[in-house]
Amino acid sequence: MNLATAANESLAQLSNNLIYSAMAVYTLAFLAHIAEWVLGSRSKVGRAAAALTEESGKTAAGPAVTVRTKDAQGGTAVLEKPKVITRAAAGARDVPDGPGAAGGTVKGDVYGRIAISLTVLAFAIHAAGVIARAASVKRVPWGNMYEFSITFSAVLVGTYLALLLAKKNIRWLGLLLVGTVLADLGIAIGVLYTDSDQLVPALDSYWLVIHVSTAIFCGAVFYLGAIGSVLYLLRDSHEAKLARGDQPGALATSLLGRLPSSASLDKFAYRVNAAVFPLWTFTIIAGAIWAGEAWGRYWGWDPKEVWSFITWVAYACYLHARATAGWKGRKAAYLSLIAFACWLFNYYGVNMFVNGLHSYAGV
Repeated sequence: MNLATAANESLAQLSNNLIYSAMAVYTLAFLAHIAEWVLGSRSKVGRAAAALTEESGKTAAGPAVTVRTKDAQGGTAVLEKPKVITRAAAGARDVPDGPGAAGGTVKGDVYGRIAISLTVLAFAIHAAGVIARAASVKRVPWGNMYEFSITFSAVLVGTYLALLLAKKNIRWLGLLLVGTVLADLGIAIGVLYTDSDQLVPALDSYWLVIHVSTAIFCGAVFYLGAIGSVLYLLRDSHEAKLARGDQPGALATSLLGRLPSSASLDKFAYRVNAAVFPLWTFTIIAGAIWAGEAWGRYWGWDPKEVWSFITWVAYACYLHARATAGWKGRKAAYLSLIAFACWLFNYYGVNMFVNGLHSYAGV
């Protein structure tokens, strides 16, 4: 790579314009998601809530099933045979998923499909902006914090859309995901923006492609797990109120009642975090190998290295706790959010507020 090559300002400006355009379309997608949730079927939500209330009044053995047998006199005796319910987790409520992931009514589903279509369009524009930024300097587009942010949010949306394409029923993620992508791009443009330029010598390595790309993908999947944990906490609280016989407000019933059940959300968060954890382990190992080539030592307790390890420990504790019966549910969800907060601080806080060998990436 020729480090003396000047950046192509035309492509850099095109990248900026594309990012601004993507933000505009993401905004439309965000409004469409709001319309989907607000205009979704209240009647279906009501039925879901009624089913939950009915479930709370039943025993763990489940509803009775009538079985007719012949008694000793040849007559018919009626016995009550309990129907066994298999729970998703110890102590979990057996409640139905809400209709939010599939739109609910025809009107809600239409707005949901519009939101997904707009998200696809915004992602295409967003990805084009990232590619134009890379083309302007003929390198990978994550040489500084601005580029990392726009690439991270593009990978995040791409991962979400890929899961939808794989027929995973996760449209309920869309509202929070698009909203936070908008926030991420706003911070990137307003706070982290850096003019397109070549890499400093310390970053001119093929390990930049391997190490940082895996870190970005891991962060995107960890983020999906964090959203799942946040929504789990909200839905679990809603279910608990209904189980006690309380009457949540109309807004809470309309919105939280449309989410998948807390058991489904808990399972989703665990699965995505568990799936990507091995790749995060590889990311740390790749970083250590790169450090050995660049600085002559594999580990030097640099702040970035320390927080990468803290993040690894936090997710390892979460996965271990989640697999332990006493730490399912809310405790595990809180630990998942703490682990993701460590990831966020590692990739934003350390670069912005802590001096270390990785400070060359700049903001």
